[in-house]
Amino acid sequence: MHNHKAARFICLIFTCLFTCLLTASPVYGWGKNGHRIVGLIAERHLTDTAKVKLKPLLGGDTLPEITTWADEMRSSPEAFWQKETPRWHYINLDQWSEFKQYRASVPYTKAVTNIYNAILRCITVLQSEQSSQSEREKYLRILTHLVGDAHQPLHAGRAADRGGNNITLYFFGERTNLHALWDSKLIESEKLSFTEFSDFIDTGDSDLISRYLSSSISGWLQESQQLATQIYAVKAAPDQRWQYLYDHLPTVKQRLLQGGIRLAGLLNLLFDPKARAGIHAIPANKLN
Repeated sequence: MHNHKAARFICLIFTCLFTCLLTASPVYGWGKNGHRIVGLIAERHLTDTAKVKLKPLLGGDTLPEITTWADEMRSSPEAFWQKETPRWHYINLDQWSEFKQYRASVPYTKAVTNIYNAILRCITVLQSEQSSQSEREKYLRILTHLVGDAHQPLHAGRAADRGGNNITLYFFGERTNLHALWDSKLIESEKLSFTEFSDFIDTGDSDLISRYLSSSISGWLQESQQLATQIYAVKAAPDQRWQYLYDHLPTVKQRLLQGGIRLAGLLNLLFDPKARAGIHAIPANKLN
C-alpha cells in the first residue's frame, strides 16, 4: 500500500464532488464519528505487543483514522471498490434463520457477498504468511471498518427497504431516513467529538469486557439482526424527537462500545500470540 493519506485525500475530493452532484447520496455504515469512536476504543484496549505489530501496517495513521478509509475508497473508480466491495458492508436478514445459507455458501476465499464473509476474508489475509505488505495494510483498514459496520443494527436489516434507507422519517423536523438516523444522527445529537464520546462510553469493567469478547463474529450479526427487528417494530411518528433519543441512544452507545472492545479483541488475537482469551482477545474458536 502506497501513500494512504494521498489516496484518501483524492477520494475525499471525489466524495465532495459526488455530494454536490447527487440530490441524495447513499448512506454507509456508522458515520465517520461512529467509526472513529469504535477505532479509538479499540486502540485503547490493544495490548502493547499488538500495538507494536500493527504500527507498520498503519501507514503513519492512527487506528481511529483508518476506520473510515473503506468508505472513502468507495469513490475510487477501481473495479475492486465499485464492483466487489459494496456488498461487503452489510448482510440482509429478515429472519436470523436465513443466516445458515451464508455459512453454507461458497468459501469466503473465493466469493464475498456479505459482511460476514468479508470479515473472514480480511482475517484470512492478515493471518496468511503469503500476504504482501500492501494486502495486509489494505485488509486491516477494511477490517477495522467492517467490525464497526457489523455492530450497526441496520447493517443486518431487511433487503426490501435496503436496511432502512428507503424508510423516510423526520428527526427534530429534518427529513432523513431510518438508516441515516442510526448511522450518524443519533450520535451527532450528543454534540460530542469522537474523542469525547469515546471517553464517556469506554469501560474498564473486566466482567463486561469478558462478556463482550465471548461472542463470535456471527453472534455480532445476530445481535444486530435482533436489534434491527426491534427498530423496525417502532411505530412511526411524524417527527421523532426526545422520546426516540431516550429509547435508542443507549443502544447506540452499547453497540459502539461493543464494536470497539471486539475490534481490539480481534486485533489482539491476530497480532499478539500471548493475549489472553476472554480478557484481551476474542477466543480463537469465535472466528466464525
